[in-house]
Amino acid sequence: REEGLITKMEVRAVSLARLCLAENSIVWDIGAGSGAVSIEASLIAGRGSIHAVEKNSEAVAVIGENIRRFGRRNIRVIQASAPECLEGLPDPTAVFIGGSGGHIAEILRLACNRLKPGGRIVINAATLETLQAAVEGLKANGFAAEVTLVNVARGQDISRLTRLEALSPVLVIGGGRETEGANGE
Repeated sequence: REEGLITKMEVRAVSLARLCLAENSIVWDIGAGSGAVSIEASLIAGRGSIHAVEKNSEAVAVIGENIRRFGRRNIRVIQASAPECLEGLPDPTAVFIGGSGGHIAEILRLACNRLKPGGRIVINAATLETLQAAVEGLKANGFAAEVTLVNVARGQDISRLTRLEALSPVLVIGGGRETEGANGE
């Protein structure tokens, strides 16, 4: 069931664990890509709402197809660029940023201001520049930042043997307000 989903299963597991979702969570998925995180979040937050923000029209079509494919009903897709489109959304209990279009500082400023008490923000990054911007953005808004490097290799058959093939590493940056504890637990 992994086909058609951009964020790989192992990375989604870590990212979703860092979001600390509840059954009634209100989630912003910014830079939703294929909707993989939105779909899994909707399974956990079955009585909540997921707001998948994606600016690319082809990706929006893929999200719609994946929502139908996985039978999810609590995901709203917003085709727009963040942070401008976030103003009209309900205040979140969790924010996932999978893509920022180069606007990570502005997105984090708004998300940190709107996040409900006890809420969590998680950013996935493939580059060191995004890692730096995410950590600086969280700290500038009074949030602690925790960084986890997810490095995954999957078994691949070679004749009658198995070798490990590495996936691209992903940095998972989690944040909560400083007063909530630096490790988010």
